[in-house]
Amino acid sequence: MKTEKNEARAGLLYGIGAYGMWGLVPLFWPLLKPAGAIEILAHRMVWSLAFVGIALLALRRWGWIPELVRDPRRLGLITVAAAVITVNWGLYIWSVNTGHVVEASLGYFINPLVTIALGVLVLKERLRPAQWAAVGVGFSAVLVLAVGYGQPPWISLTLAFSFAVYGLVKKKVNIGGLESLAAETAVQFLPALGYLVWLGTQGDLAFGSHGAGHTALLAATGIVTAAPLVCFGAAAIRVPLSTLGLLQYLAPTFQFLLGVVYFHEEMPPERWAGFSLVWLALTILTWDALRTARKSRAAVEAAAAASRTEPAPAPSVASAP
Repeated sequence: MKTEKNEARAGLLYGIGAYGMWGLVPLFWPLLKPAGAIEILAHRMVWSLAFVGIALLALRRWGWIPELVRDPRRLGLITVAAAVITVNWGLYIWSVNTGHVVEASLGYFINPLVTIALGVLVLKERLRPAQWAAVGVGFSAVLVLAVGYGQPPWISLTLAFSFAVYGLVKKKVNIGGLESLAAETAVQFLPALGYLVWLGTQGDLAFGSHGAGHTALLAATGIVTAAPLVCFGAAAIRVPLSTLGLLQYLAPTFQFLLGVVYFHEEMPPERWAGFSLVWLALTILTWDALRTARKSRAAVEAAAAASRTEPAPAPSVASAP
């Protein structure tokens, strides 16, 4: 029992660490200026592969590679995942470094709602009434923000949809987080390296041109990408999914607070109204998830109790000595 509690406590700390790092990452990307968003993205791809390659070598987890190479369907899905996450990473870096941290945080707030919508449209899942209500409130929030901005909040929507599609594809690939990152960055590696080489030939490469500290920070993009994923993987095997579902809101909450308090981005009334509707939708969604999990757990416990109290069947005549 004590070991289980220690494991659960460790899992909670790993989860907080993962989502905390994802939430605080807007503090990191501005440190990489004057490198542009695309160069930072390319470094992230190249150095992530180097980092996860070392990690997999240390853990001796190579057995999945031959199996993946022999499966064209999964290779195709990995390529799609790599393309989608490239859009997500690149847009997020650009958003942070151009003063759109709050709008980027909104993308990850509405991501659970977009994921549910994709489940209905793509996987033909059936929603509970509370989930429909949450999606409806979320859609209203997007309309309010669109009116306030004078255009749809395209940064938020692109981040939310790209990450939701990425999650859907990864679900179909069904390999571990570290292995998946290694496969995806292997797809990204050559184009990213080629872009960096081209920048170098044009004399526009920031890497190595602004001191050793800046060069080290660009190389650290691999650690910044992989470290939270490692913590997330450690949390996922130790705590219930319902707990992870609650922890996921830490990242956009930190991002939102950084955007408002640290980066001093504007929050006009219409933006507050839109965010309030999103938070209401997430509250409904979380309440419904917790209620459903509690009912499911109660049903399992009742079934287990019934099986323990059910009398054993009497021996048949044929089985008597």
